[in-house]
Amino acid sequence: MNHTAKAQGATIWLTGLPSAGKTTIARILAGRLRSENHRVEVLDGDEIRRFLSAGLGFSREDRNTNVQRIGLVAEVLARNGVLAVVPVIAPYADSREAVRKRHEASGTPYIEVHVATPVEVCAERDVKGLYARQAAGQLTGLTGVDDPYEPPLDPAVALKTQGETPEESANAVYAVLAERGLV
Repeated sequence: MNHTAKAQGATIWLTGLPSAGKTTIARILAGRLRSENHRVEVLDGDEIRRFLSAGLGFSREDRNTNVQRIGLVAEVLARNGVLAVVPVIAPYADSREAVRKRHEASGTPYIEVHVATPVEVCAERDVKGLYARQAAGQLTGLTGVDDPYEPPLDPAVALKTQGETPEESANAVYAVLAERGLV
């Protein structure tokens, strides 16, 4: 009988402003991990909001509920040997800390990555047109502009995406995973 070790799962949580590059980096990282035969799932914030968190708005309470739901799914996946890559704004430190504590309670690795792109760069990228809509007065509550974003105080890695390619950013996250023996 061939016994193989259970794959070590983990949650790789990418937090940052809208248009910071979270999803792009997550997809590149996931592709590399899959190419090495790791079990990987990307829990994209926009997709989760459309399905798992449908009906939630953007109040602090609703944002917290959304983050906790995503955190639960990520922790369950990670506890079962999947590398859960989570590109989600998650603007509030206490909300992210609750997710971290859930992981610690189950002995599941949680790696927080700050996609530390300055708001000016995010506004130039404006992938979804949110910054333009906010500037035109058609949108309020934009994280980092007229709604708070609390950057992580002690992330595993902070990515300065304005000075590197998405591939370089993904490689920096991969290096942290390798350093921690997760890949």
